[in-house]
Amino acid sequence: MILLQTLHSVATFILVGFSEFPQLQAPLFLLFLSIYTVTVVGNVGIIVVRRINPKLHTPMYFFLSHLSFLDICYSSVFTPKLLEILVVEDRTISFNGCMTQFFFGCACVITEMFMLAVMAYDRFVAVCNPLLYTVAMSHKLCALLVAGTYMWGGLCSLIITYSLLQLSYCGSGLMNHFGCEYSAIISVSCSDSTFSQMACLVISILSEACSLLITLASYVFIVVIVIRMPSKGGLRKAFSTCTSHLMALTIFHGVILLLYCVPHDKSSWLLVKVATALYSVMIPMLNPLIYSLRNQDVKETVRRLINSKLHSHLT
Repeated sequence: MILLQTLHSVATFILVGFSEFPQLQAPLFLLFLSIYTVTVVGNVGIIVVRRINPKLHTPMYFFLSHLSFLDICYSSVFTPKLLEILVVEDRTISFNGCMTQFFFGCACVITEMFMLAVMAYDRFVAVCNPLLYTVAMSHKLCALLVAGTYMWGGLCSLIITYSLLQLSYCGSGLMNHFGCEYSAIISVSCSDSTFSQMACLVISILSEACSLLITLASYVFIVVIVIRMPSKGGLRKAFSTCTSHLMALTIFHGVILLLYCVPHDKSSWLLVKVATALYSVMIPMLNPLIYSLRNQDVKETVRRLINSKLHSHLT
């Protein structure tokens, strides 16, 4: 009943996007389209490469393929609508469409946060117990860890989305954003949003704290073990397995921190939109580049694929 009343109050929202810069609409469209294309191709490539190369049938690449899947999903939640409002006059999004976009976007972010934490634990096991790595990280354990991240992300997103559905939305429904991001939805509500904001704050702090605690604990143990290693070669090898993951972690949590630090008032909405664009469009593109460019097995598989395609065309 509450949902029906809400739908009657505001049936659609209007996304402002980057319309305050009309001269940038076409360049931004081309930029975001190029990034989205690279994102989809790069992440699908990671998944395909992992499947066709037996050397990559390890827990690390199992988690990496799920990270790529999440990047495709998250980018596809926001980018197509962003591209649409850059080229068409009609910038509306239905109430149900907005809440659906928020639910899947939020679920992808929280799931990816814990997927990166699971990958940190995987690196800890690989460095600290390399001989029993495949036994310790069994297929069953890997599947349970992945299922747990998806379930937690979905549950948290469901709670926050439900809290948003309890609010009333009135007026013009003008949303100064290119997508249904939490602060943008709250800004067009005309009822008390205290409960929703508290739910979002508690879930955000809990999720961020838990994922960072797992990550930091894993890397503290890695550093302690690596320092005790007598071999310098072992030291280099241990750090090389963690470098790509550390780069992905730094970018992910760095942009989250940037988004949280930007004050959500009228004067800073442009910064909020830019930070969200970095988060939802750029990060999904960077992850496959980070992991593929620093990994010899991935590069070798891609090289073999290209050579086989060229050879088949020539013959």
